[in-house]
Amino acid sequence: MARIIFVTGGCRSGKSRFALEQANKNEEEKYFIATCPRIDPEMDERIELHRQERKDWNTIEEELDLVNVIGSIPKDSIVLLDCLSLWVNNLMYHSSKNLTQEDIKRISIELGNRISDSKIRIVYIVTNEVGMGLVPETKEGRLYRDFLGICNQIFSSFSEEAYFLISGIPIQIKPSPSGIQ
Repeated sequence: MARIIFVTGGCRSGKSRFALEQANKNEEEKYFIATCPRIDPEMDERIELHRQERKDWNTIEEELDLVNVIGSIPKDSIVLLDCLSLWVNNLMYHSSKNLTQEDIKRISIELGNRISDSKIRIVYIVTNEVGMGLVPETKEGRLYRDFLGICNQIFSSFSEEAYFLISGIPIQIKPSPSGIQ
């Protein structure tokens, strides 16, 4: 049964760096699951820079089918899934139908169960916290915020530990430092 560590915060808050540093403390074989789509030369450049930061990692680029990717990773590995935010975006973009909140719940629970039931040692899950800003102006923006909020709640419930990053500072939110849940 995999140990899940949930890492959230705002954009550019240091989430990925924190998760990578924590994961690198482990000796096991490491897998980085990247959900970022290749959309233009600037994004390709960012992806390549991030790959160079993870030279000792096996990188798997997958925008959608994370359930099968998790199933293909060897037991006792360390996994960093970066990130749910782009995964939800990709699900919305590539869907042949209008996704509903129930669809997002079902898909997220399916992936959460696959991770939990896997023989992977530790899975770090990175995501953006989008519920602290303004209400998005467009319907698509509001749906995205709602879908990611649902997804984040589901994955945080699967996790044993959770961290919120602010300006590069990790704050442990689960289990709470005081032990209060």
